Amino acid sequence: MSRLSRLARIFRTIGRYRLDEYIDKQRLPALPRLALGLTPWRWQAPPDMARGERIRRALEELGPVFIKFGQMLSTRRDLLPSDIADELAKLQDNVPPFPEQQSITTIETALGKLVGELFASFESTPMASASVAQVHAATLHSGEQVVVKVIRPDIEPIIRQDLALMFTLAKLVERFVPEGRRLRPVEVVGDYEYVILDELDLRREAANACQLRRNFEDSKLLYVPQVHWDYTRRDVYVMERIHGIPVTDMDTLRERGVDLKLLAERGVEIFFTQVFRDSFFHADMHPGNIFVNATDPADPSYIAVDCAIIGSLSDSDQYYLARNLLSIFRRDYREVAQLHVECGWVPPQTRVQDFESAMRAVCEPVFERPLGEISFGQLLVYLFRTAGRFDMQVQPSLVLLQKTLLNIEGLGRQLYPQLNLWDTAQPYLEQWVQDRYSPQSLLRRLQRQAPSWLEQLPQLPDVVRDNLQGKDLDFRPVPTPQTTAKQQQSSGAGTSRQRRQFIGVSAALAAAVTVIPDGWHTLADAPGITWILLATALALLWPRDS
Repeated sequence: MSRLSRLARIFRTIGRYRLDEYIDKQRLPALPRLALGLTPWRWQAPPDMARGERIRRALEELGPVFIKFGQMLSTRRDLLPSDIADELAKLQDNVPPFPEQQSITTIETALGKLVGELFASFESTPMASASVAQVHAATLHSGEQVVVKVIRPDIEPIIRQDLALMFTLAKLVERFVPEGRRLRPVEVVGDYEYVILDELDLRREAANACQLRRNFEDSKLLYVPQVHWDYTRRDVYVMERIHGIPVTDMDTLRERGVDLKLLAERGVEIFFTQVFRDSFFHADMHPGNIFVNATDPADPSYIAVDCAIIGSLSDSDQYYLARNLLSIFRRDYREVAQLHVECGWVPPQTRVQDFESAMRAVCEPVFERPLGEISFGQLLVYLFRTAGRFDMQVQPSLVLLQKTLLNIEGLGRQLYPQLNLWDTAQPYLEQWVQDRYSPQSLLRRLQRQAPSWLEQLPQLPDVVRDNLQGKDLDFRPVPTPQTTAKQQQSSGAGTSRQRRQFIGVSAALAAAVTVIPDGWHTLADAPGITWILLATALALLWPRDS
């Protein structure tokens, strides 16, 4: 399909669902306004549907790429009205499978062998089909049951064509739709472009799965299927086949006597462990990607698949997020406002008292309800919306985190409606902040940095001297021939002494950090060699008479 015919189909779909009603026609130039007034659909009555349903149905008709875009858009509750976000969340990725022979050809081309040579058995009828790929069951010659994921043939040109059209439509929405600029449609499409193009390389998903599996290798909370790298390429991904109960199959879970309260609480624990311990979290934890291992109904665990979308936070984002959440728990809105300014989430010129007042107006009505009835994720949405009024820049990592939290909370309350996420989250966050600044944690971080410090030691004295000289440039008296010689002589001796002291201090501190073992918790536990090195550093720092 040519780009022109694709564009024509998009506009026909827009007309069928009368989405033109949401365009501010007075802002259109004269010619487009006239053309819009003469279009055939203007003579049709609007469908008897809410606006959210109209948008959802239009995306479904436009096909897989637009469906997936609608799914991603439904997570941006900081930007969308609730009725539209709720309707878009209903989008299902039920896409007709592509022909079996095409799937087999892709596998054989990618792996360089016939399917019969690669697998002891291969089911050509797919188990499931989605917008970007479909999956087949197979068995390796070793007897292991596996799942083979195959990218749709020729999907990349279609995606890139649709992305180009989406960017064009986003610019039109930003210019002509009321509040279009606030919704940041171009930025949203840009985020979607990054996500969907990454999904076209199945090696990325396989690598993410390996990392997540390693993070929970010794844990009973979460299991991630093993990747078979010998059978994995850009277009083909082979993983261990898992057998679990879909997390939404409540009837089966109840029949098996699964402890649903424990299962819900473990979902919350998995989320916070991924975010704060590992800074590597599965950001697509919708029900279709989560299964339950109910082998022991009293001790259930989760199984996660489809690791294409992964979120990560920097050390500073972890710290500020934890402190923000704890401040919200304590209703300390002044600290919430100060933290937003301090970490750069809002512009530095933001008036803290104004931001504090806006946060209080959002949170206080919410906290009037019992904590068990308050949606933690929805409160984050309200806060991000409020911060948006103060020109808070969209943080992609925080948007992914917000989306994941909403998924986890919704999933947890589906399993156990009385789940109080606040009771689970607050102790975890308090313990995380406490552990982060314990002596042992600080010293571990210092130890990690020690090799870098030692490598940079030779350059540091010159950098310090240059910076000190730069600060004094405006106050330096005009030299005379008589003073120049004395200054050069004293400067040379001083610089040499400062350099020796600086190198000695840095080496002693770095060596002290390097030899500190992991087992001690306070300075009193430090071994003798550590004290000697620290004392050496202090002695070198102590001022002496020239």
